[in-house]
Amino acid sequence: MKAGCLRNLLLLLAALVLVAKASHFQRWEGFQEKPMSKQNMNATLDFLIRSFNNASNDTYLFRVDKLLRSQMQLTTGVEYMVTMKISRTKCKKKSTSSHGCPLQSNMKLQKSFICDFLVYTVPWIHYYQLWNNSCLEG
Repeated sequence: MKAGCLRNLLLLLAALVLVAKASHFQRWEGFQEKPMSKQNMNATLDFLIRSFNNASNDTYLFRVDKLLRSQMQLTTGVEYMVTMKISRTKCKKKSTSSHGCPLQSNMKLQKSFICDFLVYTVPWIHYYQLWNNSCLEG
């Protein structure tokens, strides 16, 4: 009798561990067309443009020109799929931020991209991780 109870207890414990592991990766709603909150949007877009500028070999900084689409999905944090137009500014990379930089007005130096980003964030602890991005000149 004792062995049967112990076996049942172990099976129950194993089932609980499996359910907990599976729910950790559960996506409750899937991606939804919902605008980001202003606070989360600004912080997320800042992270994305900083990531792009850090990875870019361009002499100039880029900044968000227009947010084209934003979708979100709740997981253990928040996942955003963001499509935006980014454009080259007049500021060179030594500048710390592209916020105050005007867009490039010299026709020969103008350059824009349409970029898709997938980012995971836990906004309440200011954690961001870029999972995927692709940009096409446009």
